[in-house]
Amino acid sequence: MSKEAEFKSRFFAVLKDLQETGSKDGPAMWLMGSLASDLSDNLKQPTWSAAKSVIDRQTYDLLLTTFRDQGNEHHREGRDQHAYAIQVLTFSLIALTQRADEQVAEGEELLDTLIDAAVTAYRRNRTTPPAN
Repeated sequence: MSKEAEFKSRFFAVLKDLQETGSKDGPAMWLMGSLASDLSDNLKQPTWSAAKSVIDRQTYDLLLTTFRDQGNEHHREGRDQHAYAIQVLTFSLIALTQRADEQVAEGEELLDTLIDAAVTAYRRNRTTPPAN
């Protein structure tokens, strides 16, 4: 299986999980919104979608490395919601490079809409993560 085909399979598994259960996990969505909000703010963009549009290759590579390292650390330490939030952002970021595939491009749009909604929800209530 090619790297692109493997990504596509895993990408759609993440989308399916978000639709079925992930988007109902308030703390994980809050964490995702928090991280995406911070990254967007650092790039001086109003949304995650807009932030992705201005990321250069160096920033892309740095984010992927950081996501991998922090995601693995959170997973090892049993912080599954943190790892999940990072995983979703990672798949969104990688999808940026796979837009030539129409299905991935459509899935990216759906995923980024959800992430942007999580950013908006986080910004409305920054101090209190929701209870699960």
